[in-house]
Amino acid sequence: MAHPLRQPAFRLLFLARTVSAVGDAVVPAALALAVLRATGSSAALALVLACAMLPRLLLLPVGGVLADRFDARRVAVLADLLRCAAQLVVALELSTDPSLATIATAAAVSGAAGGFALPTAAPLVTGTVEPAQRQQANALLAATGNASRLAGPALAGALIWAAGPAWAFLLDAATFALSALLLGATRIPHVTMPRRSVLGDLREGWREVRARDWFLVSLAGHAAWNGAAAVLTALGPAVAVRQLGGEHVWVLLLQAGAAGMLAGSLLATRVRPRRPVLAANLGLASYAVPLLLLAAAGPTPLVIASYGVALAAVGYLNPVWATVVQAHFPPQVLARVTSYDWLASLGAVPLGFALAPLAAGVWGEDVPLLATAGVVVLACLGSALVPGVRRLTWTPAAAPRGEPAPATR
Repeated sequence: MAHPLRQPAFRLLFLARTVSAVGDAVVPAALALAVLRATGSSAALALVLACAMLPRLLLLPVGGVLADRFDARRVAVLADLLRCAAQLVVALELSTDPSLATIATAAAVSGAAGGFALPTAAPLVTGTVEPAQRQQANALLAATGNASRLAGPALAGALIWAAGPAWAFLLDAATFALSALLLGATRIPHVTMPRRSVLGDLREGWREVRARDWFLVSLAGHAAWNGAAAVLTALGPAVAVRQLGGEHVWVLLLQAGAAGMLAGSLLATRVRPRRPVLAANLGLASYAVPLLLLAAAGPTPLVIASYGVALAAVGYLNPVWATVVQAHFPPQVLARVTSYDWLASLGAVPLGFALAPLAAGVWGEDVPLLATAGVVVLACLGSALVPGVRRLTWTPAAAPRGEPAPATR
């Protein structure tokens, strides 16, 4: 089987996603420092982050419709150009007298563009590689994103120390511009679909989701995991500082998680279990271990190691899940289906951020951490009770043995 990077179209897609991932990995640290330098307020940072998150969530389903109805490549190029412009505005703003309103508006534009961009990922992969190459292609894209997240904070620190936060946003803008250029040079076939209203398109995508029990129950598990990740992110730093040894423990835990994500995505290039969704969902349940250890203020090395292992399970799941979804859904609904997937996962994050401090204020950090661990175990291990999860293989049942599965069923 030819390596995916031998396909010219996928090479361009891989390069585009790699350069934009590098820029995106630098921005979180730069944004936090820029807003704090400009306002001195953590509430202002929360406002900017909310301005980025809400448009993304609201526009995800619309982005799925656009990517299915029109050429996903064109939608992705337009989204990259919008994000390039937004980051340029922030870079210019930070080079003079920064305004919170301008930064928040740019964040909203960038978040909206992200809502259009996320659903294009699956159609871009299916349009550039053959079915037999998709697991490796998805794993490569996940690996480069995870490697960027691992190196991003160090690169951000170097840029901010040497030249200031504005240069981090300028770098991100440049990577989006290059990504748009590379995607614009990529030729990807587009599967046409009947013209309907936007609501009709959304209903058709939801019918495809409801028709597959394995997809619905997995969405619940993924939402539970992301909500739990938000709880750990909100409460973990306080536990690490007060009970596990200090700020450096939290930094080490995050680095272990980033390394685990990278290792998991690399593992996905090699390991192909017979029941991929079952194996991946069971692996997600391992996130309960660091939650339990944090609640009990367990041994610091064990907390860090367990978090790295749990994030490795997520790093493995992401490309495996993407490959299965690309095989089991018709190509003309793929972007809408993945937009619902992203909506469930990302929508749980602000809920976790909101509830965690409220619960911790009433019962202490250990109670919400323990409760969240229980939710993760029930949602992820409980998916094994669903027949569709237990029986699902890499290819649709109708695919002839020994042949690559078609993109439709």
